[in-house]
Amino acid sequence: MRFAHEKNYSDVHIGVGEEPRFRARGDMLRTGWPRTDLASFNGYLREMLSPAQVDAFQRDKEYDGSFAFPFVRVRINLLDSLRGPGMVLRLIPQKIASLDDLKLPPVLRDLCERPKGMVLITGPTGSGKSTTVAAMIDWINHTMARHILTIEDPVEFVHESDKSLIRHREVGQHTKVFHNALRAALREDPDVILIGEIRDQETLSTALEASQTGHLVFGTLHTNSAVKTVERVLGMYPPDEQDSIRRAISESLLGVISQGLIKTSDGKRAAFHDIFINTDACKDYIMRGDLGEIEDIMGRSAFDGMQTINQSLLKLVEAGRASGEDAIAQSLRPNELAMALRGRT
Repeated sequence: MRFAHEKNYSDVHIGVGEEPRFRARGDMLRTGWPRTDLASFNGYLREMLSPAQVDAFQRDKEYDGSFAFPFVRVRINLLDSLRGPGMVLRLIPQKIASLDDLKLPPVLRDLCERPKGMVLITGPTGSGKSTTVAAMIDWINHTMARHILTIEDPVEFVHESDKSLIRHREVGQHTKVFHNALRAALREDPDVILIGEIRDQETLSTALEASQTGHLVFGTLHTNSAVKTVERVLGMYPPDEQDSIRRAISESLLGVISQGLIKTSDGKRAAFHDIFINTDACKDYIMRGDLGEIEDIMGRSAFDGMQTINQSLLKLVEAGRASGEDAIAQSLRPNELAMALRGRT
């Protein structure tokens, strides 16, 4: 773990019968180290987990949690497999990157300043969603006098209260059931609620209720575009509830920031964003269920802070930070992006 931290690797993979591996800027790296045996693996577990947590893994064959080494915090996922048990450790930086550090669009600050409503940050696993959310929470913490409550499974970035008061709750340690903690949050006088992940209709319904009753709610989803996020949210409800949920989403949703990561010319990675801001015109389209028009609006509404994935990728290529080939590979509309790139060469 210390080696991974010093090399700025994002993940450590350890499994019985396998050599340890690292993930560096999206690629898996072999170490050439000896294969891990069961005794060593169990020793690693005891280094991070309590006996009760080890028993829970052996009983359930899966485990999610977190642990703080003196030099870095990690998110732990344990699994059983054909060869034997394995673990994936995601390194979480102790220093929280700011919105400026991450070069995130200014509209994210505007969303943080809103007194109520729901903001969704989406993207595939490993796309930097947690880092972006942490930067937004950090900005609120240092600039506004708010009560911020996070409900996560597990807690990732740990914030110290500054101008705001921050409380972290981890499912399994500080609450037994995610939904119970979210329901209780409505009675705990928060201004801002961070939901680690919106996984089901019950969680989404409570998040909507919170956003409608004077709270600013941040949540994450595993979707790869802003419009797909709205479709996924509406799809959590049966057909007979579509009218009411479209109304609730149109009234409560402030915006969607969907992001991914692309390799940059300096050997690092940069985020690209699909940003939807729920303007009055977009609310009408959501109410009618006419989501196909929204992406067209996004492409021509930069003055509202919106942009499409292709517009974001194009900026990175034009700035010399990413190659056209890598940008096209990341695009959801590669032919459209290829035409735009040809038009600039």
